[in-house]
Amino acid sequence: MPFGKVKKQYLAIAMLIFVLLFFFNSKPAFQCLSPEIQVSSYLPTIYAITPTYTRLAQKADLTRLSQTLMHVKNFHWIIVEDSEKKTDLVANFLKESGLNYTHLNVKTQASKHSSVLDINICLFKTYKINSTWYCASGVEQRNLALKWLRDHLKKLHDKRGVIYFMDDDNTYALKVFDEMRKINKVGTWPVGIVGGMRVEMPLVTDGKITGFNAVWKPFRPFPIDMAGFAINSTLLLEQPDAKFSRKVQSGYQESEILKYFTKKEDLEPLADNCTKVYVWHTRTQKPSIITPKKWQTPVFDSHIEV
Repeated sequence: MPFGKVKKQYLAIAMLIFVLLFFFNSKPAFQCLSPEIQVSSYLPTIYAITPTYTRLAQKADLTRLSQTLMHVKNFHWIIVEDSEKKTDLVANFLKESGLNYTHLNVKTQASKHSSVLDINICLFKTYKINSTWYCASGVEQRNLALKWLRDHLKKLHDKRGVIYFMDDDNTYALKVFDEMRKINKVGTWPVGIVGGMRVEMPLVTDGKITGFNAVWKPFRPFPIDMAGFAINSTLLLEQPDAKFSRKVQSGYQESEILKYFTKKEDLEPLADNCTKVYVWHTRTQKPSIITPKKWQTPVFDSHIEV
């Protein structure tokens, strides 16, 4: 029988049967979720703080990192430029990334000296541009992010989450983000290719941290890399004075922030009792670019963002 000759009441009955089947087949799937399953499906927000600065490989590093982060659920990226103003490169990059982000900026404090930096200004020098010594890179950026995060958390009903200090040129496996969601207070794990070692890591006995596998300044209060720990975000409100400092020695920034939240023996060993490496302290090699004065033929690329 041609479809056009089917009576309207038959079509109505067929549509009604279809709707009923759809309703009864989908409803139990929702109702059968037990409270235990619903609770276990909760994912704490990961607030990742990333200082960044203008350089030729900046966009390449941020692109590589963002390709990883787009696979992380319930993630908030706080990216802070070392700049007097937000750059178009980073602003446009973040808009196109599809990630949930907050874009901040603050310029690193610097002091000009002809040779040695005044000890009263900074106890060590990190890098030099022309006659300017820059101290403790990332301090102002991370502190600004912590200030923003405190203000943000105060407005939220659910303040649960994880704070992670994430450099823009490191390499991160997705598993490291799964691990940090298990944190009660402060969790830690190994970091590969750091401190002159294949892997720098806490030593664990019977589920407790009893020492550290570190050869670079092993006497540090917390001889671990910035990429090797994360903090429960609720602790940030409990410790309103917690911040980084420019008045500490090189390599002590991790210890400076961790002292507010935990003791070495209270760190929570993650990543299979600190036996798995899910993050690597990689660094992008500085590109070798021919200066315009040495070009044999004209090159017209100033209008291209790299």
